[in-house]
Amino acid sequence: MGANKSERALVQEWRDVLALHARTTCELDRALHPHGLGASDFEVLDVLAERASADGDLACRVQELAGRVHLSQSALSRLIARLEKDGLVVRAMCPEDRRGVRVQLTDAGRERHAEVLPVQREVLTRMLEETG
Repeated sequence: MGANKSERALVQEWRDVLALHARTTCELDRALHPHGLGASDFEVLDVLAERASADGDLACRVQELAGRVHLSQSALSRLIARLEKDGLVVRAMCPEDRRGVRVQLTDAGRERHAEVLPVQREVLTRMLEETG
């Protein structure tokens, strides 16, 4: 028994969302590469910068970041290690829970984020306007 028309439309809509995500991520990677970042790298910097400007808390727990950037804990840990090696973030133990790790932008991380923010936003605007 085949899927009814509404199920096929739902599946097609889902596949369209996935395709837009894939195209946008590729465009972001291409645009951010000259700045030494990938789309996921920038997303971590952006979440940290957004958090710092919203409530003044400069650090964010890794678990919280994982939920915001949609990466597995292990993939995010590797990404944070690269950003730390590049001097863009620092990691420290959570004072309230020694099992947790907090991540914070460095001055260099804030500068790189500010430099690349217009590039990322331009790609998002272009890619998402194509669908509207």
